[in-house]
Amino acid sequence: MSLFDQIGGDKLRAVVTDFYARVLADHMIGYMFDDAVRKLGKDHLIEREWELVANLLGAEGVKYQGRTMRGAHGRHAIFVGFFDRRLTILKETLRDHAVAQQVQDKWLSHTESLRNQIVHAKPDPLAPAPAEPSVIKLGRRPAK
Repeated sequence: MSLFDQIGGDKLRAVVTDFYARVLADHMIGYMFDDAVRKLGKDHLIEREWELVANLLGAEGVKYQGRTMRGAHGRHAIFVGFFDRRLTILKETLRDHAVAQQVQDKWLSHTESLRNQIVHAKPDPLAPAPAEPSVIKLGRRPAK
């Protein structure tokens, strides 16, 4: 039995639909999807995510019809914090839908494997500035 069989197509669709509802409503990252929703529609995004995950979980006859991750995300300024926020929302959604741990592990592991294709190497403008390096004075230890 595949992981797709464990979750089932209808439950997977419910999870993906709820996940996108949460992402699109999120104050930190929701706005980043406005253009895609306007151009393609929310249902299109849900369908591509469903195909991607169904294929990942071993669904027979399901083919991902979306673009590559770099092709879909390359022109957007996606920083580590944005990626991590999306990952957190995914974890919460999977937990709230009581998705089997094996399915969660596979889905989350795959999502993490896409990090380098989605996140830009530019510094995150929302991240705190690095601390100034501390000065260490070298010297002899005082005698006891």
